[in-house]
Amino acid sequence: MARRSKIISGLLVSGALLVTSLGVGGMALGADADPVPASAAGGGSAHAAHSPQRAGHAMAASTVPAAEDRDGDGFIPAKSPVATVKPALKDPPHRYFHEFQANCSVTHTRPDDPIVYPGQPGKSHDHTFMGNTTTDARSTTDSLKQGNTACKAPGDKSAYWMPTLFKGDKAVLPIGPQTIYYKAGVTDYTSVRPFPEGLRYVVGSPMQSADEFRHHPGFVEGWECGESFFNVDIPKNCPSTQSTQLNIRFQAPSCWDGVHLDSPDHQSHMAYPQVKAGTNDNICPASHPVALPMIEFKMAFPVNGDLSQVRLASGAGHSFHYDFFNAWDPATLKALVDHCVVGGLQCNARGYDETHPEAGAALDENYELP
Repeated sequence: MARRSKIISGLLVSGALLVTSLGVGGMALGADADPVPASAAGGGSAHAAHSPQRAGHAMAASTVPAAEDRDGDGFIPAKSPVATVKPALKDPPHRYFHEFQANCSVTHTRPDDPIVYPGQPGKSHDHTFMGNTTTDARSTTDSLKQGNTACKAPGDKSAYWMPTLFKGDKAVLPIGPQTIYYKAGVTDYTSVRPFPEGLRYVVGSPMQSADEFRHHPGFVEGWECGESFFNVDIPKNCPSTQSTQLNIRFQAPSCWDGVHLDSPDHQSHMAYPQVKAGTNDNICPASHPVALPMIEFKMAFPVNGDLSQVRLASGAGHSFHYDFFNAWDPATLKALVDHCVVGGLQCNARGYDETHPEAGAALDENYELP
């Protein structure tokens, strides 16, 4: 289990990766990023869904500001900024786990991205959406809060999405609730606080190279299939057994600047924890002092056997990335964070740790606040 519970340390996203997170106009993706026919886009607009120019967020920035970006500068200020926090340096009693799960199912696919291309349907490569059932190019914090969810916890109306996986021209969608971990990324797990309402960010980059993907601070085990681990690209073959699926795990930054819900590159308002000098402790950098939950995608795709025709809508396997748009009910999220992350437990989607039944659960049998 220790191998699967990697703690991020040391590195922030490099400036180059931040620049390429949205791509550079006209940049080629290579032979393995040939466009997927629009017919495979899962109901999205046929025009521009998979054109070579748009296969990897090829614009440097959106030409349309988000509805919540009042002055159009790319920054969305938090309603309640946290300006006085310093990075937590305490070393609380060791607890091997401090996490809970958000189990969310796929709802739809569409060539939309409300973070990178807000208000511009059909502009993105095809994405697979989980959680909120209404997510599209025009989604806002308010619209998501009014939507429904395919997460086990009704209070989680957040939107989660990633590039659609294709085998040939056919989309391959994860089946059933997927595991999205909410963890402590810092040593002082007692300092982790809930996401601010409306926070959004992009994890990784569709334009990253294989080397950038392998050395990204969010890299856990890369692509896995059967007994094959740490693959930068999707393996060409996988055992053809009923229980074998293609998997990937990737962690998000968990340190917030305390001020912005979004930034022009959709990443620089967030940072990964770093190692405190002279210790093995992970702390948030002074520029991003607020410790939030570290999201980790653990996705399972029902495909095996010959994978030579399997790739992402964004290109090769090393183009994997994902987006998060927070629309949790604040009280529900706080209950789970306080009980499971701050409380040092290994919780399921109810906030229940089977190894510590005496601690009880944060939510009731309907995954709601009691």
